[in-house]
Amino acid sequence: MRGLLASSVGVTCAAALALPLTSPAVAARPVSPAAVRPAPGAEALGSTQSLPLAPLASRDRTLAPVAEQGLPRRDVRHFSLVGVIWDDPDAVLNGRVQVRTRAVGADIWSGWQDLETHNDDAADPGTAERTSGRVHGATAPLWVGDSDGVEVRVRAEADRRTEDTARGSRTATTTAPLPAGLRLELVDPGESAPVPAREESAAGASQRAVAPRPAPAPAPTADDADADADAAMDASAANADLAGLGATEIPALDRQQTEEEMFALRAAELTGQQRVKPYIGPRPRIVTRYGWGADEGLRERSFVYTKKVKAAFVHHTASGNGYRCTQAASLIRGIYRYHVKSMGWRDIGYNFLVDKCGNIYEGRAGGVAKPVLGAHTLGFNSNSMGIAVLGSYGSKKPSAAATLAIAQLTAWKLGLHGANPKGKTYLKSGGGNLYPKGKKVRLNVISGHRDGFATECPGRQLYRKLGSTRTTAARLQGR
Repeated sequence: MRGLLASSVGVTCAAALALPLTSPAVAARPVSPAAVRPAPGAEALGSTQSLPLAPLASRDRTLAPVAEQGLPRRDVRHFSLVGVIWDDPDAVLNGRVQVRTRAVGADIWSGWQDLETHNDDAADPGTAERTSGRVHGATAPLWVGDSDGVEVRVRAEADRRTEDTARGSRTATTTAPLPAGLRLELVDPGESAPVPAREESAAGASQRAVAPRPAPAPAPTADDADADADAAMDASAANADLAGLGATEIPALDRQQTEEEMFALRAAELTGQQRVKPYIGPRPRIVTRYGWGADEGLRERSFVYTKKVKAAFVHHTASGNGYRCTQAASLIRGIYRYHVKSMGWRDIGYNFLVDKCGNIYEGRAGGVAKPVLGAHTLGFNSNSMGIAVLGSYGSKKPSAAATLAIAQLTAWKLGLHGANPKGKTYLKSGGGNLYPKGKKVRLNVISGHRDGFATECPGRQLYRKLGSTRTTAARLQGR
């Protein structure tokens, strides 16, 4: 009887999620490129191929045989996202990681593409997520589109130093070993049903012909389906104050509606000044996890919260700029699977993601209006949130739509917690490579990842936009 009841509950949950409860006003809004539900079948959930790397013969005789590893060209199952992981999450890969791929239906291989080797998004030291024993070191993932061929090479960086000797000077060459357990991760983010999309205006990459996929994996059991349905219900219910169960998006509100919502959500915590003059930006439209097709069976079931949101850290995913906005949902599903299945995190690390068309997506589960603890800025995940712009912005400028979306999101979310986007705040370091554990650090309320950790993230061009982003967010709050 208990099994029948559990199965019935699972079916009921799944049915509730299959019927988004949105008002006519919400349904009339433009459909997000990610506002889709997974297609039926196990194949829709995606997959990961994990291939061990092996030593390669190097042309550089100064390198040790194990200083270059990789895989020669090979045919593989379909994938769209690629990364390299290794055993020790604290080990640093000092070297260069390059891949080239073959698009499905094509005979031509791409040129070599670099993967960002210093993937500095991480849970804080000492937390359960960091010390689970499942966490790996990893490069940033790279989006390559639908592909079925791959080649990879990982080369250690040779350190050449000039040394003084009794007979003069000589050049000594040393090479740090590559991290142990190098593996190539090929991620298939799974399929989503096609829907009308809000796409970038500029011409994107041309669509590639898609060959038939391999036979799908065996269907999940009834118990698996029930557990996944329960997890999906939990993730959707975390936003129940903002949208109905199964909603693919949380609709935008005007200023008056946002203020009324703020009073309803945080009435007991508001100061007298906040009641008289609440500084909060209008709530922007946010695509939910259900909207971008998250497989809720991947993540850990429970949600973890911090006390409040005092600051926002801006990131880029360093996954390349070769995606179309209609592919953003697939890219996010790929990053999600890479963070959880390959890197060993409990969920996707970022609290929110933004594409180059300005669409905003819910990241880590637990509720977009709540202070969900993320894994985005090592040492400063408590009392903060992480926003990642899809793409690489070291040399490429972010779109105006993306930077405006960051301002809109921070004006609303920071406003819920009484934070001024143009102000400063203090956060206590949990430990990192810039600040020791326990040190109180004065930071901009809207900071870049590099402000809390020594990293190139969010890229030079995106970092340069943070000043104007702070100004716009403060203006949206009415300051």
